[in-house]
Amino acid sequence: MCGICGFVGDTPNNSKVIENMTEIITHRGPDDSGYFLDKDISMGFRRLSIIDLDSGKQPIYNESNTLVLTFNGEIYNYKTLREELESEGHKFYTETDSEVLVHGFEQWGKDLVKKLRGMFGFAIWDRKNKSLFLARDPFGIKPLHWAKIGGNFVYASEIKSILVFPGFEKKFNKKALDNYLSFQYSLPPETFFEGVFCLMPGHTLTYDLSGEVKIERYFEARFEADETLGLETATKEIEEAFKNSVEAHRISDVEVGCFLSSGIDSSYVASYFEGQKAFTVGFDFGEKYNEVSWAQELSEKIKVEHHHKIISSEEFWSSIKKVQYHMDQPLADPSCIALYFVSKLASEYVKVVLSGEGADELFGGYNIYHEPDAFKIYKKILPKSVRIFLANLVKKIPLRFKGKNYIIRGSKSTEEKFIGNAFMFSKEDKEKLLRDSSLASDPHEKCKALYDRVKDYDDVTKMQYVDINSWMIGDILLKADRMSMANSLELRVPFLDREVFKVASKLPTNLRVRKENTKYALRVAALKRLPEKTAQKKKLGFPVPTRVWLRDQKYYEIVKKMFLSENAHKFFNCDELLALLEEHYEGKADNSRKVWTIYIFLVWYEIYFNEINS
Repeated sequence: MCGICGFVGDTPNNSKVIENMTEIITHRGPDDSGYFLDKDISMGFRRLSIIDLDSGKQPIYNESNTLVLTFNGEIYNYKTLREELESEGHKFYTETDSEVLVHGFEQWGKDLVKKLRGMFGFAIWDRKNKSLFLARDPFGIKPLHWAKIGGNFVYASEIKSILVFPGFEKKFNKKALDNYLSFQYSLPPETFFEGVFCLMPGHTLTYDLSGEVKIERYFEARFEADETLGLETATKEIEEAFKNSVEAHRISDVEVGCFLSSGIDSSYVASYFEGQKAFTVGFDFGEKYNEVSWAQELSEKIKVEHHHKIISSEEFWSSIKKVQYHMDQPLADPSCIALYFVSKLASEYVKVVLSGEGADELFGGYNIYHEPDAFKIYKKILPKSVRIFLANLVKKIPLRFKGKNYIIRGSKSTEEKFIGNAFMFSKEDKEKLLRDSSLASDPHEKCKALYDRVKDYDDVTKMQYVDINSWMIGDILLKADRMSMANSLELRVPFLDREVFKVASKLPTNLRVRKENTKYALRVAALKRLPEKTAQKKKLGFPVPTRVWLRDQKYYEIVKKMFLSENAHKFFNCDELLALLEEHYEGKADNSRKVWTIYIFLVWYEIYFNEINS
């Protein structure tokens, strides 16, 4: 695992500039650094040594030195690709997975990416044609960002490398704030910095000295259900594909461990780690916020060496600024801080961990995926016009009562109500909150392009597609990369494997989501390796006691101070912020997620626009 950065163009003292860009992401690769510079390009690299520890230094070149590679990630089918390339006459000088990329690009050009099984963000400079090729893995496990600054094209694994580029004018992107308030993350490819973009998953970017940026898509996670597929065959295919993926993801020249919670996803991964190390964190707030006892019990049954940590309230709150610095952009998912601590714990023992991210999106794991079935009878009995009438009627009733939200949501289509797993503030909410109410947009419009691509899908599959292309990129995988890399730990995700997706993509909807549980077929497959109570345990997520903390005077005062700050007044109507906070503090409503979303943004803004030199 590594960090990469670079720029096409020329600045005063290119070597110093690329060194600064590289140094700021040392946490991604503390073991080594490497550089390539000529009059057209400067490339930087930080290495976390995983495969071929002695000779895997980067940059890496082809035989004629006409292609230069820097690479962040792992290629799990590199041995097969190497054999194929050697049969074509290519000569290798290292044992790394990285080298297949530079020879593969020479052999297949941009079609190389279609052959790769792995996670990656890489850059290849063609010295002959004076062109730069960037690529990001199909699901977006590894990050890659880019910007045009003056006459230069700049790229990096993390945005903070771009921020230190000479001449970069740091401007706050107000559109990103609007999206963030609805989604709890910056909706890619936009970022919070004007002119800085993320390269989307499954895309490549080509840039040459003409100044043209050409972006192309090479992969899309499409579901094509095979309605003839039965449960027995499906579970067998899941089992085989996942076993193969775990084995591939365990390839390493250093020790590999795994994360372990009480849920099925990480537990299924951990079941392949007999005799090796697993890591868990929790909070001292009872079983709801502490999965350690579950993980300990399971670890004994599957025979893994279990390590855990209880995160104190003080530790959690004191780490918020550090976590948001490493995130680059504000992320209001409090589980990212828990992920920071479990990554820190794991890094004390191993360099690589496997985790369960991606299973929910691919196999239908989120509880909200039950919603289409919950409204099926209601929608069948009442025509839409009647449902809309009833919804408008109950909206006028100021009191909260059981069934009110059901009636309101039952009047809407999936496209009208689902924007992904997090929905913080509506357009109307944002108009009240923001000093500049014109910024407020309808978040459902932001998802329209995604829904347009899957018009013929059933509602559950539509929701999965939206989550894969927004929530998973902007939240799940962003925090996984940043929190592990903040601790110089490589995190691998065997569920997000092309071969596993082939199986998941053809599952009929009733093998993904049923009334009794989500991830139905996956749970049945996991039963062969896990106790039934683990395989059938309902999804809990990574619970963090923010709701409790925000009703504690100590933390209430911390947030209140931030809500009255100069930065808060810059963006928000502070009376509205305080009303949300007070209502939660007094127990009149659970506004914890909304309060947290705004608080985290203000913490992040203070770091990147007040503390870090512009």
